[in-house]
Amino acid sequence: MRSRKVKKTASKSSLYWYAIIAVMLILVALIIAIVMQKNGLFSKVQQPIEQIPEVVIEQPIKEEQPAVPAHEVDENGYIKNQTLPKEPTYINGILIASKRYPMPADFAPGEQPEAKEAKDKMLADAKKAGFILDAFSGYRSYDYQKTLYENYVARDGQDAADRYSARPGYSEHQTGLVYDIGEVGKESLWLTETFGETEAGRWLRDHAHHYGFIMRYPQGKEDITGYMYESWHFRYVGVEVATTIFEQQSTLEEYLGVQ
Repeated sequence: MRSRKVKKTASKSSLYWYAIIAVMLILVALIIAIVMQKNGLFSKVQQPIEQIPEVVIEQPIKEEQPAVPAHEVDENGYIKNQTLPKEPTYINGILIASKRYPMPADFAPGEQPEAKEAKDKMLADAKKAGFILDAFSGYRSYDYQKTLYENYVARDGQDAADRYSARPGYSEHQTGLVYDIGEVGKESLWLTETFGETEAGRWLRDHAHHYGFIMRYPQGKEDITGYMYESWHFRYVGVEVATTIFEQQSTLEEYLGVQ
């Protein structure tokens, strides 16, 4: 009987020490947890994966470089020291003639059939609407434009002439796709801005694109086209292109992305 009591006493003593050790381990764990929490280590370890911010690799900032002009131009918009090319310039299949895109002196296509056909249809429909229009100036050769331009320069000076008349080799009339148009019986308004304010001029402005024509030098676009507003100057580009330019109230330069 005595031996059993001794074993029971020893067993109780062991349990007592086990309990003390367990409590001490728990206290140590709590102390470690408190220290980690205080130092911010615990929150970093326990942060859910989906809350960890995505690492963003920043690209170096590129400074915008100022656009460098491809060519130096004079005060009237012509490229300095430019010589006439051997071939005319076509962009997206469209012939362009401007102060930046001249044509060869020997480029002489004459009046283009598709432009003539469209012009005749347009003038016929204008007559049905009550307006008798006349395409009083169409194709011009290099030599003819040279004489015309030199006469304007002699009369008004080069700076003034460059606003409304092209230098030889730069005139759209040399393409054979252009017409200056006015109303018959009102010749005093031909080649004037006032023509654009007449009923005939407004009809032409609003309907020309149906026949493939655009007002080549519209109002407020001189800095883009290089020429003053010409309510009488219409260029054939085809119905689809003309309609797009008309609806966007833009210019051939803007449509082609050039200047």
